[in-house]
This record gives sequence, C-alpha cells and structure tokens, in this order.
Amino acid sequence: MKTTVYLRFLRTCLVLLLCVATGTATAAPSLDGLWKGPLKMPGGQLEVIFRLVSLTDGSYFATLDVPLQKVSRMAVKVDVRGDTVIFAAEEAGSRFVGRVASGGKQVEGTWQQPGLQVPLTLSYAAPAISTAPKARLTPPYREEEVAYSNVAVDLRLGGMLTVPAGPGPFPAVVLVSDAGPHNRDATVGEYQLLGSLADYLTRRGIAVLRFDDRGVGSSTGDFAQATTTALVSDVQAGLNYLRTRPEVNLSQIGVIGHGEGANVALLSATQPLPPAFVVSLAGYGVPGTTLALQQQAALLRSLGTETAQVEAATKRQQAMLEIISQTPDEAQARAIVANMLRQNNAAIDTEAAQASAAELTSFRYRYFLSFNPLERLAEVKCPVLLLNGTADLYVAADANMGALTKALKANRDVTAKKLPGVNHLFQPDPAEWPIVNGQPRETFSPVAQETIRAWIVAHTAAK
Repeated sequence: MKTTVYLRFLRTCLVLLLCVATGTATAAPSLDGLWKGPLKMPGGQLEVIFRLVSLTDGSYFATLDVPLQKVSRMAVKVDVRGDTVIFAAEEAGSRFVGRVASGGKQVEGTWQQPGLQVPLTLSYAAPAISTAPKARLTPPYREEEVAYSNVAVDLRLGGMLTVPAGPGPFPAVVLVSDAGPHNRDATVGEYQLLGSLADYLTRRGIAVLRFDDRGVGSSTGDFAQATTTALVSDVQAGLNYLRTRPEVNLSQIGVIGHGEGANVALLSATQPLPPAFVVSLAGYGVPGTTLALQQQAALLRSLGTETAQVEAATKRQQAMLEIISQTPDEAQARAIVANMLRQNNAAIDTEAAQASAAELTSFRYRYFLSFNPLERLAEVKCPVLLLNGTADLYVAADANMGALTKALKANRDVTAKKLPGVNHLFQPDPAEWPIVNGQPRETFSPVAQETIRAWIVAHTAAK
C-alpha cells in the first residue's frame, strides 16, 4: 500500500525528491526492517529510526521515528537506485542519501535538512517476527458492510456499520477522516485511527458508521476534486443512512471528524437536519495558508533546525504560497513554483520539481490555502467537543483550538481540552505504547478514547 501520512494536500513547499547518480548498476538490496542511527545535532544527538516494509509492486512503505522529538510514523518516500538509497521525509523537508555497505547491514550517507548537513550511518535491525494469530477474533458486536447514496452529487459510498450487542436503539456517530484519500479505517501502515476508535466506542454502547473516502475502496467518485465544503454532503448522506436504521436513536446521531474531517463535521452542523453533536479531533482553526506555514515551522523545529534557518524557510514558503494564491493561471503558477523549488534547492531535478509544483497548484491545494474554517461556525448550535494534542506538529493545539473556541462563543455547550503528549494521529507518547512481539505498537490514546466516550454518553444519556 502506497500511502502518505493523512495530510497529502498539506505538504509544505520543501518537497525533496532528489535524483542521485547511481554509479555501477547493481541489484537493489532488500531493506525490510528497521534502520537506526545517531543523528548529531547542535548540542547533542537524536536517534532516528526508519521502518521499511516491502510491497508487492517492488516499492516500500516506510516511516520515520525520532523518539526524543516525539516524531512518530512520519511518512517517508523510498528511492532505491542500485546500492544507493534515498529516504525523503517530505513533510519535514528532510532527506537521507546513503550507500548500502558490503554485507547489507549498514547504510552510510548524509542527512540533509534546511540549515543542517551531517554524516549519518544507519544500522539494520531485523523486523520482529509476529506470533499473533492470523485469524481475527470475532468482536462482541455486530458488523455490517453497508452502501448508501449521496444523491446530491450522484455518489455511492461504502463502509462499515458496527452495532453494539443488545436491543438498542443506540446513540450513533459518523466518522470522518483527515485529508485523504483514506479507507474507512483511516489506515496508516499498521495503525487504524478510525478503526480503533470505532471498535472502542461500539464495545461501549455507541453504534458507528465509518466509510471509504471518495474513490477509495467501495466508494465511487474522485477525492482529488473534493473540497472541505463539498465533503459535507458525504457526511449528510451518512447521517441520513443512520436515520433509516431501527437500531439507532434518531435524536442521538453525531459526527466525529479528524483533521480536515473535523472541519467537515463542524460544517455539517450548519446544514439542515444537523447532527445532535460534533467531536472535533485536531480540527483546523486558522486559514489554510497560515496552517501550512505553522506546519513547516513546527516540523523543522522538531528536528532541531536552527531558528534562523526556520525563519528563512518560512519566508521562502510564504512567497511560494502567495504565488500559488495570486496566480489564477494554473500552467503559469506551476511553472513559477517549479522554478522556485529548483532555486531553493539545486539538488531537485526538473521532473521532481514539476511534479511537486503540479500538486502545490492543484485545485484541492488551492482551495485549502483559501479555506477559512471559522466562517460559518457561529451557526453551529449543537454541543461540540474540541480535542487537540500538545504533541501535534500539524495542527498546533493552542493556535487552532483557541481560534475554534472563540468562533463558537455563541454556542453554550462547547468543551475544549488539550491532551498532553498526544500527536496528530491521536497516539500517546511512544513510551506509553503497548509492547507486542517485543516491539512498541502504535495505539489510539486511551485518554482520548475515554474522553470522547464519556462526553458522548453525558450528552445522550438523558435524551
């Protein structure tokens, strides 16, 4: 599965897909497993961990962990050319270029990021052998594959409805993924953000509908053309479907959204037949352009980049975003952005710069830059729970939660809570992950799960 971390259209302008001379042609080495090494930074060093899993098409699914900086499962693009490997963490503007040493147990090369270029040697550690049973245990609730229509835009959406044991009727929620496209579980590697949350809530008396995004799995349509506002109709279709189910309490149907999905959820509460409640997980509270700049600065700081370099990179990105926003002609904007990318980093080849520029000037990314998440929030009348993690590098808790809370001030039932150590994927600090087969396994924050459940129960028990 080729996947990007849940923010495909929020990538910053520092997209580092580099062309490196391969030298003598050799067979590509197998890279499955963990590759670890000490990254020397000003004032100390950080351990970096690349996790690679080979896919059937010959490519790799890969992620980056930097435990001391609370960076977990950051998406990495892998390029193998003979015995030369390139690991590019696009969201952080960082890359490692190295050569596999004789024996295949080390990769010696260079780590590069804005303001820093240092040698780095990665050592190989074999992946843990799973002894878990292959068969999935039957959960203590009913699962049903479902399909329903978004009549407004002629789409067919497929998903999974999970219903608690017992007669019901039960409170219910529609789950909405972050910027995608995602499957119904919002799967990233082995971690299933929405799947985990659905299981937790259903086991505790709340029915859950989660669905494949447009153009994914069982759903029709094209996610590339779906803006935040357009996706509201998908949520409305899900709410209407739940209203047809006898197991569901008609007055207790809410929406839980993550990232962009949180903003979609909030907007659904401004429509006719709104949900009974909304839970926002890492919703945006600032305009898209501001959010993109915040993201880049936070990611660079998390990797130890010097303040002056962070500021310089932010200024370059701001200039690029202004070009994108102010140049309506797509071809012209793409040409300018590609040229800026190459001027900012001469190592980027023409093809890679053009590909990155095409994404940065796409319809969906342009919409994101101009999107104001606060514009209609005064119309939200239902109860709202706002949750943000303090370790979130993509949606800063203070800036975004504060803006959403202020915009919802006319609403008398808004609860806002920051979750210490929780990242954008709503995972707790890696030190709190459970150990499975000798390896830490990423998990949805238990504190976040219980906070969501308790709040929903408190707002539905008396109805």
